[in-house]
Amino acid sequence: MTSFADITTMGVGGPIAHFIEPTTRVGLIEAVEDADSKGLPLIVIGGGSNMLIADEPFAGVVVRDARRQITVPDEAAPVEGEDRTVHVCAEAGVNWDDLVAFTVELGLEGIEGLSGIPGTVGASVVQNIGAYGQEVATSVESVEVWDRKTKTTSEMTAADLQFGYRSSALKSSMYQAPGQPADEFFPTPRYVVLSVTFVLTHSQQGTVGYGQLAKALGVEVGDRMDTATIRDAVLKVRAAKGMLEDPTRYTLDAMAGTKREENILKDLKRLSALNETANIAPEPNGLPAPDYNRHSCGSFFMNPILPADQTTRLPEDAPRFAAELPDGTPGVKTSAAWLIDHAGCHKGFKADDGAAASLSTQHTLALTNRGGATAADIEQLARAVQQRVHDAFGIDLVPEPVCVNVLER
Repeated sequence: MTSFADITTMGVGGPIAHFIEPTTRVGLIEAVEDADSKGLPLIVIGGGSNMLIADEPFAGVVVRDARRQITVPDEAAPVEGEDRTVHVCAEAGVNWDDLVAFTVELGLEGIEGLSGIPGTVGASVVQNIGAYGQEVATSVESVEVWDRKTKTTSEMTAADLQFGYRSSALKSSMYQAPGQPADEFFPTPRYVVLSVTFVLTHSQQGTVGYGQLAKALGVEVGDRMDTATIRDAVLKVRAAKGMLEDPTRYTLDAMAGTKREENILKDLKRLSALNETANIAPEPNGLPAPDYNRHSCGSFFMNPILPADQTTRLPEDAPRFAAELPDGTPGVKTSAAWLIDHAGCHKGFKADDGAAASLSTQHTLALTNRGGATAADIEQLARAVQQRVHDAFGIDLVPEPVCVNVLER
């Protein structure tokens, strides 16, 4: 029986009663509709990179889209002087980094800064993933969805999706407030993503849009460079922070076929090179040793956005960035990683000395499974971090992953 420990990057979670992998658009819709019609709990999962599920058996239905086609309806190389816009359509089950690699190889600009983010195309628009100066929102033209309420398909435009910081109308349909699940649609949005159409630019070069990335490349923010060079630098920076997934997970039977083989081999080669530099021997089967810093959900807590009049909670040296609150009013965003570190939860922090879960030894924002951890172990660590930040700054950190039967408020 497949378990969430088999199909999530955190590697924790209980067994699944019904695990379905539809290979057609109709099959995906039917699987979702069948579960809804029977009143069964439903989880539509992508790469399992943004989920924390309880250790107890899940008595409902888990659907993972097995459709992985990418198409380019436009000419990939526009006539000289013509519009350089290129549309790329990807089915929801496409591995996200497979899509990024495909577009960079095709000579397209727009999502190269999002290299190495675990997950699928369908999940990317729910979460509005972002990194190194780019967000998926800036490249999405439309999303085809199945509306679980009206039982119809429809096209949602970028405006319909109401993208915000790590949010969208899709994600909002699951919550009545940040971190508080809605009664009707949780843990799967009202709108299930079927496919996404991206609008990119035919260009071998992209813009370096983030200071940390510019420093790694030895250039200035705003400089133009080959998209392949930007992608390579992003992967190296993410690896240095433990913010790439462990490619050895694709050797598990439950993950077979979910990512393109050539990209898995490249990822394994990168991990092997890092391990060799660190004098870490490969496993007896020849695979690189796992990097437990990668056994995480990535950034576990969202960066808090505070009303301007509440910034007195922040020390003078705390990071501050202009941001917009959910109601559209101006606010101030601060760094969850900074708050965690300055609350005394440093890299490698554990709730208990012998705990199997800890903060990453490379990044305070990642909660990691050090081998043999349970969802309960991760929950204990998360609550310890939340409590320390609350005690130090009066700020409540909200988890970024979808949490099912754990961390309930």
